Amino acid sequence: MTVGSGTVVSVLEVGGTHVTAASVDTGTRGLRSGLSFREPLDGDGSAEDIVSALVWCAARLPAQPAGRWAVALPGPFDYERGIGRYEGVGKFDALRGFDLRAALTASLPDARSIGFCNDADAFALGEWWAGAARGHRSAVGITLGTGVGSCFLRDGRIVRHGPGVPPEGRVHAVRYADKPLEETVSRRALRRAYAQVTGEVPPDVREIARRARQGDRAAAGVFFETFGVLGRVLGPSLAAFEPTVVVVGGAIAGAWDLVAEPLRTGLTETDPARTGRIVITPARRPADAALLGAAYLATAAVATASGGPYGRTGPL
Repeated sequence: MTVGSGTVVSVLEVGGTHVTAASVDTGTRGLRSGLSFREPLDGDGSAEDIVSALVWCAARLPAQPAGRWAVALPGPFDYERGIGRYEGVGKFDALRGFDLRAALTASLPDARSIGFCNDADAFALGEWWAGAARGHRSAVGITLGTGVGSCFLRDGRIVRHGPGVPPEGRVHAVRYADKPLEETVSRRALRRAYAQVTGEVPPDVREIARRARQGDRAAAGVFFETFGVLGRVLGPSLAAFEPTVVVVGGAIAGAWDLVAEPLRTGLTETDPARTGRIVITPARRPADAALLGAAYLATAAVATASGGPYGRTGPL
């Protein structure tokens, strides 16, 4: 998989609470200086409000001659057609059945082509292309935030099926204690667990982390149990897939001092010999990995191991 030298791609990274616009230079594998803008976004807003926020942020970037845009956003989304499939996921419900590609194409005068990709895939590819997984043939990316994102890579290609790979490469599809994994490992799950232990109205994760660092046993215990579970769930997959590195990003990975030990402990409980050899590391490019990965996908000759949503060989 190769990327054209010096191509500049305009990128949007869309989250439940923010949107970031940036110009990515694929020649330097970095953002063009001063060309990155982050703005708040209401994931519960109307389709018109969401599109307006995206367009307003995107319009701050200078037009590029190629008119190539890449958009990284969470699923469920029909990435090939550019249509939302959100329902009951707590954000972007207004985009269910909405043709986001058509709306952005009509609103961005320089948009000649717009490609969409999953944000966890973009994160993993960004870290493989220009971050902590660079030089590794087999890698896994995990993002921790409102949910659990994941991407399995071999030689820079997204793997959707095979030994150790969960359905469609999505760890969130795995069940733990007869419930979806995200009922145990997510922002809302951490808050709920802390509230159950303390009886308090749950603070946000940042505050729970602060309390854990200051000796709050309940807060520390919630982190340890939550990410121990993640390690135990991931362990069999990693033992079978055999990556040499796992890169962890997302908002909650900012509390790496509280995540790393229980995650490693949970992993080694399942298969110490194999999982013990895997490098477990926080993202090297936490702020821009997804932007870089989306640009990479937009310009690379992409062929997933299974012909997944990026489908046919060719640019996004």
